[in-house]
Amino acid sequence: MVPVVVGRSKSQRKVRRKMKQRRKQRRLDIQKIVVKIHKITPRYCDLTLLLAVLGLTTFGIFMIYSASHYNATVYYDDPFYYTVKQLIGLVMGVIGIGVMYFIDYHTWQKLAYLIFGTAVLLLVVVFIPGIGINKLGATRWVGVGSFSLQPSEIAKFAFVIFAAKIFALQPKVKTVMQATGTETSSIKVTDRLPAPRWWQIIAVLAAGGLLCLLIILEPNMSITMTVGIIMLVVLFLCGVRLKTLALILLPALAAVAVMLVAEPYRLKRLSAFIDPWANPKGEGFQLIQSLYGIANGGFWGVGYGNSVQKNMFLPFAESDFIFAIIAEEFGLIGCLGLFAVFGLIIYKIFRIGTQCRDYFGRYLCFGIGTVIMVQAGLNFAVSTGCIPPTGLPLPFISFGGTSLLVFMMAIGIVLNVDKQNKKMLS
Repeated sequence: MVPVVVGRSKSQRKVRRKMKQRRKQRRLDIQKIVVKIHKITPRYCDLTLLLAVLGLTTFGIFMIYSASHYNATVYYDDPFYYTVKQLIGLVMGVIGIGVMYFIDYHTWQKLAYLIFGTAVLLLVVVFIPGIGINKLGATRWVGVGSFSLQPSEIAKFAFVIFAAKIFALQPKVKTVMQATGTETSSIKVTDRLPAPRWWQIIAVLAAGGLLCLLIILEPNMSITMTVGIIMLVVLFLCGVRLKTLALILLPALAAVAVMLVAEPYRLKRLSAFIDPWANPKGEGFQLIQSLYGIANGGFWGVGYGNSVQKNMFLPFAESDFIFAIIAEEFGLIGCLGLFAVFGLIIYKIFRIGTQCRDYFGRYLCFGIGTVIMVQAGLNFAVSTGCIPPTGLPLPFISFGGTSLLVFMMAIGIVLNVDKQNKKMLS
């Protein structure tokens, strides 16, 4: 029996042709979408650094809600009071990263003196009645209507830009042409940084000393100490010899002693650090509650949103002592993960600085990395009782719109340094 071969009808062939055409059209559409994404995505962006920062800030939003919703409900009848404000800061920070990424970082070298002068002016404006905002016995904010700004947060990075500008004034070396058409000095990754000249060291010390003086008058000893430590670390990273640093450190320590004696409450804080249980309902209260929270977290933590200390036991749980809430809710494992993310961010910033082929970009990255490293380290140390209690926010996580915006803009500058360097090498 001969098998009968049934051929495809014309309608079936048309249907198959249409299906093939649709598949081809879909492939073309996907290719177009991929091409558009590549056009939108920055070609030289360090995604590891960017995602780490965005991940940390997003985690910070959740932690601020967890740490503040009870207090916000009690005082403002709105559990999202602090969270919404921080979300606004995050949106502005993301915009700030984008803007800074697309501005050539050499622009900040040209505007360094203007930026530093503006920071000094803002610190002076703080003391003008009607503009400066007084909270908890300190005038640290500038406000107009509902808008407020903390100039000391800007001053830290203004100092870094100023110091990078001064130390970058080195003898002329081989120059290369940037993609922007500007000439800049070319140095190798392995090149040893030249020792700064005496006038450069004096200029940087004078600038840092001026900022410290204005900030301590607010008064704000925590930021004063932070700027002082940043100044010393930047001097070291920019090539100042250890002998010179030792000579600078001696008067700095004497100044710290004078500041402690000048205000009685600072001595009380020092005594609370030495023995917080000597005055558990007074100066030692905040540190004791922070240690209770960290101890309660144990190895695995009590779980997100289950902290006890945030329920009006630990003051400033959403800002200066947010690390204690993180330790309580996520335990030792969560703390180690947080340390790892901060370590990655700091490593990437210093790595980008080391690979930069001009002095200003290298010093700028070193300075920004130093600010994040010093401030995060001090916040961890305060929360765990390693140093005397002082008010200092945790970068990218603690509540504070000015702090979040300025730190994210600084990351945008670092990303631009990386982009310019990759463009030059490609």
